[in-house]
Amino acid sequence: MNHELHDCIGSSFDDFLKEDGTYEDCQAAAIKKVITWQLRSFMEAEKVTKMDLARRMGTSRSFVDKILDATNTSITLATILKVGRIIGKPVRIEFGDDGEGDGGNVCHA
Repeated sequence: MNHELHDCIGSSFDDFLKEDGTYEDCQAAAIKKVITWQLRSFMEAEKVTKMDLARRMGTSRSFVDKILDATNTSITLATILKVGRIIGKPVRIEFGDDGEGDGGNVCHA
């Protein structure tokens, strides 16, 4: 696509969300949906039940339900890291490259 033409189209959806004050909430919801999808996929592939995961985590099934609730964005990083450790999957968190700078910093846990 011609870059000059793209500049004339208008603001992006991200810009709209930022102006609306909902950008971070939408990003958190999208990230949580991906985390939930990945965890459910692992559980299905490995035949791990919610009770199995709760036992491995040393927590309750109701807490596992909160982790698996794609709309619940209040799960802490510590909880996400614990789930990653228990299922044997590394958690990667990074600040992305916005076209400026050195490409962002990455934290592999």
